[in-house]
Amino acid sequence: MNNTASPTASVRIERIFDAPVGLIWKMWTDPDAFAQWYGPPGARISVTRMDVRAGGKRHLCMEMDTPNGPMQMWFTGDYRHVDVPTRLVYTESMSDDAGNVVPASQMGMPPDHPDTTEVTVELEDLGDQTRMTMTHAGIPSGSPGEHGWNAAFGKLQAALAAASSGSS
Repeated sequence: MNNTASPTASVRIERIFDAPVGLIWKMWTDPDAFAQWYGPPGARISVTRMDVRAGGKRHLCMEMDTPNGPMQMWFTGDYRHVDVPTRLVYTESMSDDAGNVVPASQMGMPPDHPDTTEVTVELEDLGDQTRMTMTHAGIPSGSPGEHGWNAAFGKLQAALAAASSGSS
């Protein structure tokens, strides 16, 4: 069983958003804001528990309608580093609804998929813009996980645009 993320298999995505660093930080750390954009198009985040502090826990439920009917995917993890508002590091594992880690292979992932991966978000204040660099260790480049992140960041861009138009 492969329990931890391989440092050689990782996705690194960099984006520049037309939003201040504080708003991008909020989108990653406020449960309601996070639920607006996380996951692929069509996914709903129905449970978002986030104790955003080093040692704090996170627990999410993503729901999707599939050709085989409704599907739920639960995720859990721990916050390892929280440097407001520039750096966030947390682990991510598939789980059951009680937050107990479930082996990735049991959830239909390939046998070499790690049970625990690590997400690092680095934010650079560019004034009215923010450079975001997200690295997900344990998810190979070119994988469905990378495509999922890119789709989610499209949703993040739309949520930021809605937030700016609502504040003007």
